[in-house]
Amino acid sequence: MLGKGDQAPDFELYTSPDKKLSLREFKGKNIIIAFYPADWSPVCGDQISLYNEMLKYFKNHNAELLGISVDGKWCHAAYVKDRNLHFPLLSDFEPKGLVAKQYGVYNEQEGQCDRALFVVNVNGIIEWSYLSPRSVNPGADGILAALEGLDSKNKQ
Repeated sequence: MLGKGDQAPDFELYTSPDKKLSLREFKGKNIIIAFYPADWSPVCGDQISLYNEMLKYFKNHNAELLGISVDGKWCHAAYVKDRNLHFPLLSDFEPKGLVAKQYGVYNEQEGQCDRALFVVNVNGIIEWSYLSPRSVNPGADGILAALEGLDSKNKQ
């Protein structure tokens, strides 16, 4: 798994059936990347809903949130609509798990992403990463602490 000081690999993934997003599009912003196993699962649902509620706090730190799983773009579109999400979910579907593999968080046995978080600074460098047990919602405290650390670093 990539960690503090590593360059975040760029990627371009579908966020809807007809639109792709790339990491480089967010240059000048801090980025939170939340890899998770699957839409519609109980723990993932709690995690994604929490992050949707936390968006205003993330944005206070010049941060954008991206969710990534191996679910297909149509599945994400339905999930975003059903849950009224206000951040993009990206489909690491084909080739399956390619981006998760680049970040070191693809579980070959399960065929899914591990539950992992990354905070990437405005220069594309990973400032913080965390691998959560699959059955545990990692919450937002670690993300907020990493973003606050970036704010302190930038003021120096």
